[in-house]
Parts: sequence; structure tokens; C-alpha cells
Amino acid sequence: MGLVICKSLILTSVLWLSLAVSAQTTRSVTISTEPNATVWIDGVRYGKTDSSGKLAIKTVAPGAHILRVRADGFKEKTQALSATQRGEVKIALVKTTDEAELAFQEAERLTTVDREKAAEAFRRAIRLRPSYLEAHIALARVLADAGDLEEAIKVVASARRLKSGFAETSAIEGRIHKENGEEKKAIASFKRAITEGRGFQPEAYAGLGLIYKEKAEAGGGAGDFDSEEINFTESTKNLKQSLKQLSGAPDAIIIYQLLGLIYERQKKPDEAIAVYEEFLRFFPDVVEAEAVRSFIVQLKKARP
Repeated sequence: MGLVICKSLILTSVLWLSLAVSAQTTRSVTISTEPNATVWIDGVRYGKTDSSGKLAIKTVAPGAHILRVRADGFKEKTQALSATQRGEVKIALVKTTDEAELAFQEAERLTTVDREKAAEAFRRAIRLRPSYLEAHIALARVLADAGDLEEAIKVVASARRLKSGFAETSAIEGRIHKENGEEKKAIASFKRAITEGRGFQPEAYAGLGLIYKEKAEAGGGAGDFDSEEINFTESTKNLKQSLKQLSGAPDAIIIYQLLGLIYERQKKPDEAIAVYEEFLRFFPDVVEAEAVRSFIVQLKKARP
């Protein structure tokens, strides 16, 4: 019992030290622009501005970043976020009459309503501007979501011809290979994406984490517990890296829960609790928060 308590105290001390360091290095910014504008930092989507045109981002990783903002009817804008900027960051957008850009925006609005119409709108944007890389990438995503993997991989190839060495293209390619059951190809594409992104590609790290999780479960189901442990370890390593790079972006919500679940499967309650508590620091008000709080209570009760 003494060893268990000691281990728990050490883990708690490490976590508090990590939080103290994080508090010193991270910062918050509020993006001020057009209402209902989508905001990305380094290609990671952080959400949309409210009716007043503001989006508060609680945690921004240290260093300089690239902000990208897009709103319907306006030209997309990219600008630098310096290492020292905090507080309100104003981004002025200019109206656009570019037909390709407007077709792209229409397609984005349709992605959650009608994938077939969204795909056609993305294709129209590409016809209007054949070099529209972002439209190629978005089209590949829509086709993959619709299960048209063969067409999606063709669009990825077209995107690669437009710009080689682009990390997001390889990340999508990895996702398509994974959906198609081509595990080795998927791993190769995800790793290529990470290399192309110079180590930064949270989507690819998440993809690898999911693949190794599935390999671990397959090993455990077949009674190969060494394989299960090795692959769970590889999965958690990649998922943690994805979370670090997402830095509190909405896409992190499901990855936190997935990582906590893996730790529970590994019978590592302290690690699972730490993950769930970090989730609640970033996302205290999301609908999943109540369930996560109950996970923590149950794990603490089950401790030796």
C-alpha cells in the first residue's frame, strides 16, 4: 500500500510541475474579425467566431504561429501570430468576388448537409481554378467520408502533383489507406506526413495512434499479450503527441477520451485520471465533460 501511495504522490507532483511550466509558457488570445468566421492556427481548426466576430482561444503553445481566417463572402486571410502576442488579435477581411473561392465556401457549407452536392461544388471550384490545392484536399476528404475511396485517392494524387511534400495531403492519404484496410500503406503515409510537416502533423499522429490501438486489440483478442502491450504503448505515444500539437483545439476532445480508455485497458488508473483531468481543464463545459467526471470518480474508487 505504501508503494502505491508513493507512486501516486510522485505522479501528482510531476503533473503539478508540468502544469506550472505550462502556465508559464502558454498564453491566450482572442481573435477579432467577421462573425461566424473559421479560425485555424498552424492548420489546426479552433472553431468559429461568435455573432460579434470574436473567438477566445484559451491555450496557445509557445512560439510564433500562423493564423488563418475564412468567412463566407470574404477572401481568406493568413497572418503571423508572433511569439509575444496575446489578448485581442484583430484580423480584417476583405470581400471577395472570386468565383472559385465562393464555390469553395458553398461546398464547405454543404459538407454536413449533402456530401454529393458538396463534392460537386468543390469540383466546380477546381474547374474554375485548377491549381486550387485546398479544394483538392477538401474534395478528397468529402469523398473519403462518403466511402468513395478509389476516387478520393485519385484526388490525392492530383493534389500531390500540384504541390509535392505537403503534409496534409499525405495525412489524408493515410486516412484513405486506413479506411481501405491497407495498414502498411497507411502507416507509411502518416509517417511521411509527419516528416513533411517537420514533426508537426497532429492528424497523422492521431491516425497512427488509432492504427496501433487496433493492432493492440487484435493482439489481445488472439491471446498475444506482448503484442497488445507493445502496440498500446506505441498508440499512447502517438496520441499524446497529437494532443500536444492540438493544444486544446476541439479535435482533441475525442483523442483525450480515447487515450484515457487505453490507459484504463492497460490497468493504469493514475495515467487515465491524469488524462481525464487535463481534458476537463481544457473542456470543462462540453457535453462529454459529465461522463469524463464520472470516469474519474469510478477510477478513484477502484484504486487499491
